[in-house]
Amino acid sequence: MQKEKAPIGLYFLLITVMASWGFNVTMTKVLVSYFPTVTMTSLRIYTAAITVFIILCITKKMRLPTKREFGLVFLASIFNIVIHHFFLSNGLKLTTGTNAGLILGSAPIVVAIFSVIFLRERIGAWRAVGFLAGIFGVSLVVLSNGTGVSGISIGDIYIFIAMASQAFSFIIIKKLAGSMDTGLMTGYMLLLGSVMLFAISGFIEPNGVSELMAVHSWKLWLLFVVSAVVATAFGNFVYNYAVGKIGPSRSAIFMNFNPLFSLIGALLFLGEAIRIPQLVGFVFIIIGVLLGSGALMDLIYERKKRRIRDPEKKFDFY
Repeated sequence: MQKEKAPIGLYFLLITVMASWGFNVTMTKVLVSYFPTVTMTSLRIYTAAITVFIILCITKKMRLPTKREFGLVFLASIFNIVIHHFFLSNGLKLTTGTNAGLILGSAPIVVAIFSVIFLRERIGAWRAVGFLAGIFGVSLVVLSNGTGVSGISIGDIYIFIAMASQAFSFIIIKKLAGSMDTGLMTGYMLLLGSVMLFAISGFIEPNGVSELMAVHSWKLWLLFVVSAVVATAFGNFVYNYAVGKIGPSRSAIFMNFNPLFSLIGALLFLGEAIRIPQLVGFVFIIIGVLLGSGALMDLIYERKKRRIRDPEKKFDFY
């Protein structure tokens, strides 16, 4: 498969998305302490869907999907929204943060395997080195919290199912991106996923709505809105666009930044410390992202193009 050159700005947008998702871990930990988990998650994703549809209406990109598009969107919403969020929220209650971090940190490798199998994507030597460097960096970050790795539990299996289902959904999104605007796709995915999760919450949390309405703290609701609009709506909007633009495996390597921003969020809002091994892990994560995503090669390519256009400019640092 021909590798598509990506605008450099897209890489910075992906880093911004990872920051919002990393900080969202801290926000979600607070929210699930006060709200019923599945009911709150369905409402948060529904709020994100409404946000995306408002943007689509303003930009005049709103339309109904075709029968084929609806089928793929429905399938993607099951894997990306329903299965992923259901097993992630329940798995986090049944395993350690270290185990969850390691399992989620393996997502880029799983996405790369799915890309090779289903999209016939080729993974070169430098990108393979990048994936390994990223995994090593994530391992340093999450294993340096002093808790170590515990034995395999049902929670670990839940987290793996959540990670693998999201990874597979990126393959569906890539196939759909050729015919459907990624923003429109994101809106329908969030809407369908939120409705299905709300139906599930009716069985698991029969009093979920009343418990949700019983929370009167404006600070918690503000946190809820920020999580829904910034992390879920904006994050999924940009990430799905990136999957359609540069492919699942190159986008997924940026997920290695999640533990980094989660730790920064814990440092800023929970007063937790960052250790030297974690800083070393951050360096490997950055190296892994630069190589695994192809960002370094794209930067070199852009610099060569500028030199060809302006051969008399000897010192091109920008």
